[in-house]
Amino acid sequence: MTKSTAFKLGLSICFLLTVAFAIIVYYTKDFSAGKNPTFGVTFSNLYAQELGLDWQKTYLAILDELQVKNLRLVAYWSEVEPRQGEYDFSALDWQIEQAAKRGVKIILAIGQRVPRWPECHFPAWVSDLSESERQQQLLELLKTEVNHFKGQPTIVAWQVENEPLLTLFSACPKSSLNFLQLEAQAVRELDTRPIIISDSGELSGWLRVPQAADILGITTYRVVWHKNLGYVNYDFFYPAGYYYYKAKFIKWFFGLDDVIVTEFQAEPWGIQNKSLPEIELSEQFKSVNPDNFPKFIAFAQKTGFDKIYLWGVEWWYWLKEQGNDSIWNQAKELFK
Repeated sequence: MTKSTAFKLGLSICFLLTVAFAIIVYYTKDFSAGKNPTFGVTFSNLYAQELGLDWQKTYLAILDELQVKNLRLVAYWSEVEPRQGEYDFSALDWQIEQAAKRGVKIILAIGQRVPRWPECHFPAWVSDLSESERQQQLLELLKTEVNHFKGQPTIVAWQVENEPLLTLFSACPKSSLNFLQLEAQAVRELDTRPIIISDSGELSGWLRVPQAADILGITTYRVVWHKNLGYVNYDFFYPAGYYYYKAKFIKWFFGLDDVIVTEFQAEPWGIQNKSLPEIELSEQFKSVNPDNFPKFIAFAQKTGFDKIYLWGVEWWYWLKEQGNDSIWNQAKELFK
């Protein structure tokens, strides 16, 4: 073997070893640097009712039993403005009042597309509007909501829309980046708190939403259900390194204040458009269960995000009401 050939061979081996090392780091490294993230939850009074729960009792249990200190709450258009020009903030006022008494920090999700299926919870009167009329009413809604709640210091950020540019899911009209920027601007003109806008952690490149946001929120899932593929585990496709490196780049590229996880899967992925109470518990547990819940939490920590809001606290309480309090008790330990 000539010196030239030996050199090329050695160079190739070094390259392959470097690539192998990078792959191992990408798939296995813990990016938390030993720091525990701040965990919170999303609470939806409408979803709690869908599960057949007393939503106020459920909410107080989240505050007092779990002792959650970071909440994402939701302003549903159908509740806030049931009749055009007539506003009812009583449900949210009560939630925010109870949270404030306990020193809880709140992200308030506002807009037409907000957490929980079908995501766009329109009041009936909106169906009679043209697209331009609906958009104008939506801007008025945002302004009214911000003006009503901006005196609440327990609100630390506004989330404007929820995965607004994702078209694969929801029963929502198609939105655009231009209009999303108008929505964000309408909120900025009224209040200085940061604006969070969310995007799919796995189904988006995160390149459009940050153009309108101060903070990017991402949704993160581990086991999903597809009508043709059945249950799909995301561990191979989306390891911790995927979220960590992508978030670092996006934060730097757009000059964002932060990138956080606004929705980390901690409840089952529903199948065939059925609500969870309609699905056998054994089927629910195929995606999230008391055994893999701690593994999901460990993965969330490995991603290196500072703030992670878990998705499914209403389901944990529903399980508890069914006589299975294992995940509820695990969450108690997490929030201690």
